[in-house]
Amino acid sequence: MSNPVIPPLGPFLAAKGIVKSYPMGSGRLEILKGVDLTIEKGEALSIVGSSGAGKSTLLHILGTLDKPTLGKVFHRGVDLTKMSDDQLANHRNATMGFVFQFHHLLAEFTALENVAMPLRIGGTAPLEAMRKAEEKLVGLGLKDRLHHTPSQLSGGEQQRVAIARAIVRGPEILFADEPTGNLDSGNAARIQELFFDLQKSMGLTLVVVTHDTAFASRFPRRLSMRDGQIV
Repeated sequence: MSNPVIPPLGPFLAAKGIVKSYPMGSGRLEILKGVDLTIEKGEALSIVGSSGAGKSTLLHILGTLDKPTLGKVFHRGVDLTKMSDDQLANHRNATMGFVFQFHHLLAEFTALENVAMPLRIGGTAPLEAMRKAEEKLVGLGLKDRLHHTPSQLSGGEQQRVAIARAIVRGPEILFADEPTGNLDSGNAARIQELFFDLQKSMGLTLVVVTHDTAFASRFPRRLSMRDGQIV
């Protein structure tokens, strides 16, 4: 007897009917207006649009950093909007990485300690966390910067530390919000290449919000947003 065909749980990552609004006077300010989006495993896509179009809000909702007013987000068919805050935190730490325009590195910690932080939060033993953090930093060309604090690093080096922190747990999805927005053209180009290299070598699903049209155009899939909708 042949084995039964087991249907897939659902799309790798999907947003269904996402609305995000905030109270404003006697009405509501609508940021997202019913966004539907499906992303396949291993895909690399960019999201572009003018300021206020809803790009960052959508990324934050896809990454469960924010909750929609209406609608649902699914990862591998699991409805993330039904999870508690603690469940979402664990899910993010295990499956998602984030890189932002501002590095959000902890000023009092070294590069090594910053990168080890997600591992320690996830329960990895201290020595193993440091070993894995060092491995990622060395792989990103920061062998001589392991024990430097953020103030002792250049902007490009700080962003590489932030990327190492985002990938140290081997996430399935890497979200980046204007990751080269604060860098000069040389460092921006190097960081952009790094994203594509990591996406291929790690099999990441890569979702990047950017104002850089040249960077965005290099992605196999490019989405444009206007007035809270994908156009």
